[in-house]
Amino acid sequence: MPHMLRLRRCVSALILLATVSLVASSPLSLQAADPEAEKKAEDLVKVADEAKARAEQLEKALKEAQAKAVELQSMLTKLKAEVPRAEQAIKDNEGKLKPEMDKVTAADTAKKTADQAYAAARTAADAAKKAAEEAEKKAKDEEAKAAAATKALTDAQAALKAVTDAVAAAKASVEQAKAGVAGTEKQIADYKPMLDQVQTQFAAVSKEHIDKRRAAEKSLIEIGKLVSFAEKVAPILNKRCLACHNAKSAKGRYNMETYAGIVKGGESGAAVVPGKADDSVLLSMILDGSMPKDADPLSNEQKEIVKQWINTGAVLDAGFAVTAPLIQVMPKETQPPAPEAYPVPIPVTAVAFNQDGSLVATSGYHEVVLWKADDGSLVKRIGNIAERVYDMEFTADGSKLIIAAGTPAQIGEAKIINVADGAILGDLIKTDDAVFGVALSADGKRLATAGADRSIRIFDFETQQQLLVIEDHADWVMDIAWSPDGSKLASASRDKTSKVFDTKTGDSLVTFNGHGQPVYGVGFAPDGNQIVTSGGDKQLRVWQTGDAKQVRNMALGGDIFRLAVTPDGKVFSCSGDKTARAHQIGDGKQTAQYSGHTDWVYSVAVHAGAKKVAGGGYNGEVRLWNLDDGKELLKFIAAPGFKPTEPAK
Repeated sequence: MPHMLRLRRCVSALILLATVSLVASSPLSLQAADPEAEKKAEDLVKVADEAKARAEQLEKALKEAQAKAVELQSMLTKLKAEVPRAEQAIKDNEGKLKPEMDKVTAADTAKKTADQAYAAARTAADAAKKAAEEAEKKAKDEEAKAAAATKALTDAQAALKAVTDAVAAAKASVEQAKAGVAGTEKQIADYKPMLDQVQTQFAAVSKEHIDKRRAAEKSLIEIGKLVSFAEKVAPILNKRCLACHNAKSAKGRYNMETYAGIVKGGESGAAVVPGKADDSVLLSMILDGSMPKDADPLSNEQKEIVKQWINTGAVLDAGFAVTAPLIQVMPKETQPPAPEAYPVPIPVTAVAFNQDGSLVATSGYHEVVLWKADDGSLVKRIGNIAERVYDMEFTADGSKLIIAAGTPAQIGEAKIINVADGAILGDLIKTDDAVFGVALSADGKRLATAGADRSIRIFDFETQQQLLVIEDHADWVMDIAWSPDGSKLASASRDKTSKVFDTKTGDSLVTFNGHGQPVYGVGFAPDGNQIVTSGGDKQLRVWQTGDAKQVRNMALGGDIFRLAVTPDGKVFSCSGDKTARAHQIGDGKQTAQYSGHTDWVYSVAVHAGAKKVAGGGYNGEVRLWNLDDGKELLKFIAAPGFKPTEPAK
């Protein structure tokens, strides 16, 4: 859907595009510092180096502690694996006991019979001497049979003993393995506090080192002996160079997405020689105008910034990884303000109801707008958001609003907003392209995001710490949904697939490729056993979570851009045929149709308690309907201050 939106809203975007002026900093210059400032900078650097040494020492201790933890965990895994094998051995050998005991009983009976026959034959031989030879022969035959029976009994007894011994050994092995498991688990439990302590110490010392290094860097910057890569250089290179020098299109094999790539250079060799700007290929290409190619050259001030950065050591600011993307290194800029009054409506790409259905939030241009759901009156405008908002979700109590947004090919973000005052409570992700989907787990503890960088990310909602990154799709991830129990995530992607992932490990469990076109929307059925997806093939498809086998499909009249699943087993969808609909997941039956839009319906939201359905259209119109019968309740243009042109008389 976003690529269609880009094609259709060129005129609107051009009218609304805000002019962003680059705030010029005073040109940096190398200048002589007074001795006191020099001494202060040197002392700070020394303190930072001492902290770094302690950090490296603790890092070594941490790695040893982590290795020990891995060794113990491996031992535990092996011992746990022994238990089922030993228990299976017991089961297998116990199954053999009865047949072997039956053989012993039969052999014993045969031996007794043979002994009796032998005794009778011997008696007959003694009583009838005439028949002595025949009796003797018969007796010998019977004696041989008795000997064979005796051997059979001995063998059966030996076999029985072997099975009995095997059972006993297996039982002993089970007990030993269980004892080993318990012992190892205790070792791990006893060892964990020490590991945690080392990790805590390492984190503290690392933070101390970074803080002191930053203090030293600040002092050096103040006296002109250092230039901040993050604040000064990265923004320049990100805006002026990355279009031609990225992982996908690295002209001259020069990938400038990271500090490491910038310094490394391309086919011409190292691009930056720390301390020697005149010997650095990067600066020479900037100065002679060959970079950026086919574009305006850098300003004199920007050239001077790059030159001084190289001459002062080409240092990366403390606390950043050399492989971190520039978008994550440089400070996040404040977004342009939304227009005070919209000259034209813009497509409503996201709508959401709050907890009681009294408010409906809609996407705007660099903003989210809150409206009363009963009369469509404006309640609040929340700004400092990327150009387009693609998805929104309120928390269960309605106090916070989570948004997925982006300025195409520039920035993507997921933010947590305080509804009461519009304050930004969390800025969870910063990528170089749009974030299309956000989803909060049923218990409200974890948040998932999905976007144009093909990644799915899981965050702890309270701490805002990233827990997991999943990179399994070959193209944009358009939507994301949690299973009811929170153990799985389902995705929708422009690579024409939907996937199911384990939320603890990130492992891909199954892939559904039944659409054959980009997949735009995804949701779990209430029982978690089925998934509903929608896409460019104009179909709603229901398939099994376990094996990705399709069980039914519902055909609509246009591309299906978004869907929402309710606890009673219904799926609500919106499509390019200017309509929203409700279907039963269980049998595919349509239960309601929501009409009235005169253009594509891009977004849909449902509030079962308030019995309301909202749809946002390409033409900026929002309509609210009665959930049960589809009767229209309200319509308004979601563009604050917009005044329709009066028709000519």
